[in-house]
This record gives sequence, structure tokens and C-alpha cells, in this order.
Amino acid sequence: MTTSPALSVLDLVPVRSGQSSAQALASSMSLVERADELGYERYWFAEHHNMAAVAASTPPVMIAAAAARTARIRVGSGGVMLPNHAPLVVAEQFAALEALAPGRVDLGIGRAPGSDPVVTALLRSSGPTSDVDRFPEHVQNILALMSPDGAQLRLTDGKVYDVRATPAAAAAPTLWLLGSSDYSARLAAELGLPYVFANHFSGAGIDQVLALYRDGYRPSAEHPRPRTFLTVNAVVAPTREEAHERSLPQLRAMARLRTGRPMGRAETVEEALATPLDGLGQQMVEDMRGRWLIGTPDDAGAEVRRLAERHGVDEVMVVPVAGTYASEPLDATPGRAQTLELLAAETGQ
Repeated sequence: MTTSPALSVLDLVPVRSGQSSAQALASSMSLVERADELGYERYWFAEHHNMAAVAASTPPVMIAAAAARTARIRVGSGGVMLPNHAPLVVAEQFAALEALAPGRVDLGIGRAPGSDPVVTALLRSSGPTSDVDRFPEHVQNILALMSPDGAQLRLTDGKVYDVRATPAAAAAPTLWLLGSSDYSARLAAELGLPYVFANHFSGAGIDQVLALYRDGYRPSAEHPRPRTFLTVNAVVAPTREEAHERSLPQLRAMARLRTGRPMGRAETVEEALATPLDGLGQQMVEDMRGRWLIGTPDDAGAEVRRLAERHGVDEVMVVPVAGTYASEPLDATPGRAQTLELLAAETGQ
């Protein structure tokens, strides 16, 4: 029998119909506590801006809250969208998180803005932000700033100025590069960093990208061998019928996003069932359904093992996207918790 991979979680903090941001965040805090109890490897929060259906806008804040509620699980970002932030600020935030939860913090960095063009312009006009064209330089700066030795700047008068993200760091978070194309994979290989392929967003070219990363990898002191895993959207339930019903709100939301339609808060299962999509939208739903992990624990466990074996990874990060029935409480996320519980039991976490 194929060995089951380690499992991790990526949380976008979904906001559903009738739910406040406070209730959505409370749901995610309960979910990270449950993932910790179930033996999941890590729990990451995404960064998205100005999206009615997503409350994950500030990963460092959510990571700090999650670290305070958990005992052993690694917590981190999946990811911080570096073009939106000054490198020193990112380094200071994550060095502080490492001090609060030693040995448990991951800094996942992405190159996309995580927002629409208007919000991207707002982020860049309202403070010092990193130029996307200088992404490789800023990644290296963050690594240096977070290290116990810090970084050194040479001033115009020739003097050297020491800069540290924290005054007395003993260790640094693990830095991961994230991507769905070959750009970040090539950079991660060049810098000797771990890499994650965003398969939950776009599975196109995954084998070629992972091969580029592994074949071009340059060992570093911290990471002598390439290290990677992939993500997958997941809905697991006791029956296939329930799993498919709970998958509908997120499938339909992604179809609307990809056809340029407005995205409101996530529908309840009942709302999704009551309003059919047009032909193009429904075709997109069917196409995505085949790439997601939707089904019973047996179905899901077998698919997780198949994914890990096919792509040569020993860890899979699930994005629990199970929708909610109207009768379920607003400050909890029973479908997402059920997904994590059933998958952990099936794979022996």
C-alpha cells in the first residue's frame, strides 16, 4: 500500500452569506485548533484584498492568533504577497512571530498582488512597497534581515550600518517561495529554498515546473536538498452526495471569478442548489470538479496518495473548501472541520 503523505492546511478564511468577518475569523481559529489536535503538519493563511468572500487579508495577524491557540502545528503564510509590502516590514513581522512561536513559523512568499488592479494601485500609493521587478533581491534581503546575524548596509559615506529584524534573534522562520508558474520555481532553485506549487489555483504545467525546480536546485546550508509540496482543494464528507453539495458554493464562486463576474459572499449550499449557472459557468464547474478532491474518506485518501506518488512529494496541503448549510452556525465551519477530520482519520495523521 502506498504510504500516505503528511497533510497541511491552507486557509483563505471564507466568508459566507449572512456571516460577519468576525464570525469567519472565529471559524478559522476553531479550525486551526482542530488541525493542531488532528496532527496536521502546518496551517497557512493566504493574503487577499477587497474580496467579499475572503477575510484573509493580514496573514501575520492571523498567524499570531493561531500560534497563541495551538501547541505544535507550524503556522505561516501561504503567502505574503511581497509586492504589497516593504521587505523590512515583512522581515520584522515574521521575526517577531518566530520569537513568539519558536520553531513553528513559515514565511511563504508570493509574487502576485493578491488583489485587483485598483487595490494594487492603492497599496502601492499609500506607503513604501516592494517593486515586483526587484522580487529576487527583496527575497534575499528578507532572508538576511531575519537571520541572527542580520544584514549590513553600506552608506554613501562608506560606513557600514547593521540592520536586524529583531535585536536578538536566535533563529529565523523557514522561507518558502510560492507560485503557479516557473518563475518562482527557478528562483527557489537558484537560492536553495523550499518551493510550493499552487495546484489549488492552477494545475497547469505542474510536472514541468517541479522538474525545473528539482533539476536546477542549488543546495544551500539550510536546505541541502530540494523540498516541495503541492496544494489541492478538498471537500470530504461521509457520502459522495454531501461532498458534492458542499463543494458547490466554492466551485460556483471560482466559475464566476474566471468569467469576470462579481463575487459576493460565499453562497450556502441551499442557495447554490437553487440557482443554476449558465452553460459556460456550469462547464467550468465540471472542469474544476475533476481536479478537486471531492468525495468520501476512501475517495479522498486514495486521491491524496495518488497525488503524492505521481508528483514525488511527501506532503500535501489541502484547502478545505466545504460549503455550509443554512442551518449551521455562523461562528463555526462544520463542513471544513469535517473535511479535516475525515481525511486525517483515513490517512492516519
